[in-house]
Amino acid sequence: MIAPKRKRAAHDMSVAEFIDAVGSRQSRRLRNTLLIGDALSLGAAAALVFYVGRYVKFFGALHMLLVTAVFVVAGLWVMHAQGLHLARVSAIRVVELTRITRSMALLTAVMVLYDRVTHFGMHIRQVATATALGWVLLVVFRSMYRGWLAAARSREEYCRRVVVIGADEEIRRLIELFNTHPELGVRVAGVIGERSAVAALGFGSLWLGDADDAEALVSSAHVSGVVMSTAAVCGKRLNSLIRNLQLDGVHVHISTGIAGIDSRRLRSVPLAHEPLLYVEASTLGRLQHIAKRGFDISSAMFAVVAFLPVMAVVAVAIKANDRGPVLFRQRRVGRAGAQFDVLKFRTMTVDAEQQLARLAGANERRGPLFKMIDDPRVTRIGKFLRKSSLDELPQLFNVLRGEMSLVGPRPALPAEVAAFSPELRNRESVLPGITGLWQVEARDNPSFEAYRRLDLFYVENWSITLDLLIIFGTVEQFIARLISAVRPNQSEVIGGGAVQPAIESHTS
Repeated sequence: MIAPKRKRAAHDMSVAEFIDAVGSRQSRRLRNTLLIGDALSLGAAAALVFYVGRYVKFFGALHMLLVTAVFVVAGLWVMHAQGLHLARVSAIRVVELTRITRSMALLTAVMVLYDRVTHFGMHIRQVATATALGWVLLVVFRSMYRGWLAAARSREEYCRRVVVIGADEEIRRLIELFNTHPELGVRVAGVIGERSAVAALGFGSLWLGDADDAEALVSSAHVSGVVMSTAAVCGKRLNSLIRNLQLDGVHVHISTGIAGIDSRRLRSVPLAHEPLLYVEASTLGRLQHIAKRGFDISSAMFAVVAFLPVMAVVAVAIKANDRGPVLFRQRRVGRAGAQFDVLKFRTMTVDAEQQLARLAGANERRGPLFKMIDDPRVTRIGKFLRKSSLDELPQLFNVLRGEMSLVGPRPALPAEVAAFSPELRNRESVLPGITGLWQVEARDNPSFEAYRRLDLFYVENWSITLDLLIIFGTVEQFIARLISAVRPNQSEVIGGGAVQPAIESHTS
């Protein structure tokens, strides 16, 4: 009689098998966390709206529970169809916001159609309110999830090990991208390519072997995926390599070699069954610019009225603290290189600019930008204003004066602009903004490369839609930072970033 096979414990596995098992288990845990959080968010939105809407009074609690269950299942289905449970989507805030918005719009249509077929007695107003509330709860949950995951990945948890195949400038750029954004959770376990070329790129310590032995090298490295440069591997070998790796269950990522172009402008255009990419031109006419300016003026006027009591309280607090001026004016570089005075509530001592040279050696940010977490020049009220980002409110008047926009690259100091490359000076082709893509995606990232890349990406790809998504992300972070400012012991990774630009960390 043959004894049944038993499930091996972790100590019976080889090291490679154990690593694979842990990686698979962590991936399932992250996916399940997203599913459970999304389900609870949708369920809470539906239950609250249907209860407040007296749906229970007319149809009964059991009926409401059934409708809520349908709402949750349909919501998870449309979110799954939009790829919102994939790491590559949930890792990028702007893309995630776009797809959550699209999912809730689709969910509204699905629920209205479902009601027309089943006659459950739902009103369109109730469905629209439930999906709108669902959108809010989903954004809040996803923000908390992103902050938690970023903190976990800083402790080297929930990271994916990949092997990079190729040895050219594109591979160097990709490895620098992974290193610049550790929150992506991608860790390079090795590089496959010609040894001398890999060493010339500065990655000699990561060299695993030549591309001819790539399949065996990837298998022995026990990674979840590979990233390949199409320019570094010849076409015939590239095709066989992709097929062989996929047969081995390895995830294959192909670099396009295109940088700074929004993926939404790329279209797959197969010609004679061969995959090609068509790059749509950036179509920003005069109407888009007029619409952006109109949106800036109306939104800034509304915000000034809404925050006027808050600004009055802040002004009194600053004046009472040290009797110094309430506002701080500083020359910044705007559109087309024109200089203007940016307005902020003063958060530092009156002689802060004179102390900057003495503190230059304590700069904690790489590149020409200055940042110091425990800056001794910041006043007591200034610490609260910075943590809550309330010090930025006077820049609404810069927007009304036409010197700034709500969304755009942050205005830099003339001394900083002098150190910028000609390519980075392209950021001056648009109005600087109170907030921007860098503030939403990578404000706490110390890398100057992240600052450069995201600012140039915005200049190349900006649109009203992108501006709205950045504003949504900014509001999300503003609320998180305000809570953090009121409760100092709370972790500041909630929301994953901040509204206040680090470029201004040396100013008042």
